Amino acid sequence: MSKARGNPSTGLPGLDRVVQRLLPGDNIVWQVDSIEDYLPFVAPYCEDAVRKGKKLVYFRFARHAELVGEDSGAEIHRLNPEVGFETFTAEIHKVIERAGRGTFYLFDCLSDLAADWYSDLMLGNFFMVTCPYLYELETITYFALLRDRHSFEAVSAIRDTTQLLLDVFRNGGKFYVHPLKVHQRNSPTMYLPHVRDGEEFRPLTESAVLSEVLAQITSQRVDAVPRTPDLWDRKFLQAREIKEDVREGRKPSKEAEDIFPGLLRMMVTRDERVIALASRYLDLTDLLAIRKRMIGTGLIGGKSVGMLLSRAILARTNGRWRERMETHDSFYIGSDVFYTYLVRNGLWKARRDQRDPLSFLAGAKGARKKILSGTFPSFLRGQFLAMLEYFGQSPIIVRSSSLLEDSFGNAFTGKYESVFCPNQGSPEERLKAFLSAVKAVYASTMSEDALLYRAHRGLLDRDEQMALLVQRVSGAIHGNLFYPQVAGVGLSYNPFAWSEYIDPQAGMLRVVFGLGTRAVERTDDDYTRLVALNAPDRRPEADFGEVMEFAQRRVDALDLSANRFVSLNVDDVVRVSPNLPIEMFAARMEPAAGRSKDGAPSRCVLTFDRLLSATPFVSDMKEMLAVLRDAYDYPVDIEFTANFLPDGSYRINLVQCRPLQVKEGGGIPSPPRTIAKKDRVFESRGPIVGQSSHTAVDRLIYVDPSAYVKLSIGDRHSVARLIGRITHVEEEGEKKTILLLGPGRWGTKMPSLRVPVSFAEIAPVSVLCEIVSMGAIIVPDVSLGTHFFNDLVEANMLYLAVFPKGKESPLNEAFFLRSKNRLAGLLPDDAEWSEAVRVIDVPSGRGGKKLLLNANTLKQRAVCYFV
Repeated sequence: MSKARGNPSTGLPGLDRVVQRLLPGDNIVWQVDSIEDYLPFVAPYCEDAVRKGKKLVYFRFARHAELVGEDSGAEIHRLNPEVGFETFTAEIHKVIERAGRGTFYLFDCLSDLAADWYSDLMLGNFFMVTCPYLYELETITYFALLRDRHSFEAVSAIRDTTQLLLDVFRNGGKFYVHPLKVHQRNSPTMYLPHVRDGEEFRPLTESAVLSEVLAQITSQRVDAVPRTPDLWDRKFLQAREIKEDVREGRKPSKEAEDIFPGLLRMMVTRDERVIALASRYLDLTDLLAIRKRMIGTGLIGGKSVGMLLSRAILARTNGRWRERMETHDSFYIGSDVFYTYLVRNGLWKARRDQRDPLSFLAGAKGARKKILSGTFPSFLRGQFLAMLEYFGQSPIIVRSSSLLEDSFGNAFTGKYESVFCPNQGSPEERLKAFLSAVKAVYASTMSEDALLYRAHRGLLDRDEQMALLVQRVSGAIHGNLFYPQVAGVGLSYNPFAWSEYIDPQAGMLRVVFGLGTRAVERTDDDYTRLVALNAPDRRPEADFGEVMEFAQRRVDALDLSANRFVSLNVDDVVRVSPNLPIEMFAARMEPAAGRSKDGAPSRCVLTFDRLLSATPFVSDMKEMLAVLRDAYDYPVDIEFTANFLPDGSYRINLVQCRPLQVKEGGGIPSPPRTIAKKDRVFESRGPIVGQSSHTAVDRLIYVDPSAYVKLSIGDRHSVARLIGRITHVEEEGEKKTILLLGPGRWGTKMPSLRVPVSFAEIAPVSVLCEIVSMGAIIVPDVSLGTHFFNDLVEANMLYLAVFPKGKESPLNEAFFLRSKNRLAGLLPDDAEWSEAVRVIDVPSGRGGKKLLLNANTLKQRAVCYFV
């Protein structure tokens, strides 16, 4: 094929002279009043391109009539913007990549994209990621944009990015073209309006003519300067007017009902299951209230939806919840702000590359650093500052609220950051801290854990924008500290029934004193209070000695004087909190009764006994979980706080609600009545959490506690990375059932207490076993309700604990030490760790016998044995 001939052209020689000809890489945006004003420039452009043998590609996606037909010589690609910004953009970029350099392009009117995405901001973002790509490939591209339909910010983004911006208008029966921007070209008359006169475009050089024409044109427009409200503002202005008309009786209520679904999809959710639920419990007033407290456009994300929806369910089910619940005054940062930040900071290519399952981790670390050092547009900084002025110096938390987060099937628990802002200091200091928090959450979207989670669940090619939920931290000031009196998580289904008197369907709580971070993270050697809601007085501990030993020792709070998050001894917190009703939460003990781990006298043991027995708190929480479960028609997982007021009453703050992906225990056959000691690998009497299982085990990975405890901190991290490599070894044949055993707690971040693996590293494991050893009192604190627990549930991983020195939970350590270690064979470069890590395959581990695990979560009994 011969090389395409001729220089690029508009097909109108007179117009070429006005702009001093088109150059390779030019993007030309035509700003018009209607699509009819675009057509006279489209036809000659396309005809000239085809005549010169240029490759012409037409992207068809708008509602207006087609710009060119099938017989035009153009390659037509029909696209649907409703698939979402990221997918739509990726499809277009694939076509551009295949077409190669020097291609000519024609786009439908871009204004329809704003209508489909409910966002002018995203229209600007689309142009900013597409235009430079076309420029690099030296293409020529035509776009149209309807005048006075979009926000100043969106038009500015397009103006700043394009090479040519041409204003087209009609007046007095004549056609005018007014170049507003022509990149790297200039002439004395280029930026004057030009009237079309036959084949020529003549500049208007007389002031009298210019002023007359422009005055008439300006009178027909919304404003003389670009202050036009964007699509969102117009939609919600219309909704407010309809609501007012319905209230005054000027319009039927059906009009409010008719506009509701569109606004719901525009701002709240596009998940059909959530839409059905939201349509039952939210109304137009709720949506208008959300918009009033929203920064930017787009969706508010899963976490915000869960919080708002659960509160609406309770309020509409029983009016008493309005009195019992703490009022929320949260703000929402729309999902479009996230993409805007990526685009404005040159991060779109990194985001696009993460859709590739073969290289999604490449460049992620650099992208995170770039996010943390990026900047926000001034218009967003102004809105952030206004929000901070509203909150004053009250502590706030910036929480992730991505589109897929907290949805049916994908919880994303612990994958994205949430950042506390004590919110102290000058307005400038508070804004700086807030912006850092926002960037930290945005950067977490490109963390290895988050990307591996998306890859594992087949979500890399899904739109996963990050909205934000900015909440006032629940609690009060106590001295220099700020914290809630009670916080925790609640599950409508209790997967750890440690007594036959416990009804799993009644639900359970995991309660802490202070900030709820201790309830959702396994960070150190501390404990929480587990509460079975149908039997709150039945504890997993056997006696008060164990209650004291396994009670919460440290409290998370915000230190307002230091402007930071802190973890303090319980007694130190109580000492600076004279107005705290501590008797509700703790039993006071004499100093001799026990000493805290750091040697300080321990006067308070957090039992929460009076809270659970002398107030309606248990019945309130049980009812709350049941109402939400029934409304969702699905088990739920909530996060909450509670605070007592001076009059003795209390308020519950429901800060989060999501579907709980839990599986009930189920029935399995009983193990043999007697098992020879030599055939028993280990036995457990709990805790056991997960779905009951009777299955063959193919591979054991054993981290030897006695060898591990001798390792340095650095070596322990090396062992953690090794575990990840072992679990992800690719071998021929069927997928293996892996049982992983190791000392301390899996799921915490402290190598002094356990092997510090990430969940992504152990995701292929079927059974996770904690060995209570390492020469310290580190009891497996059952992780119900934590981010770690949700990872276990989503991976359908069984969790259990073994007490090697206990009479009823023996561990056959000799078996592990005598069996053949396959580590060196699987990973020769890691043979040096063979003493600390042992890989035992069955049947090679025991003379051809089969290794079975029988774990009954209802009876809290498990045994692993050879048959």
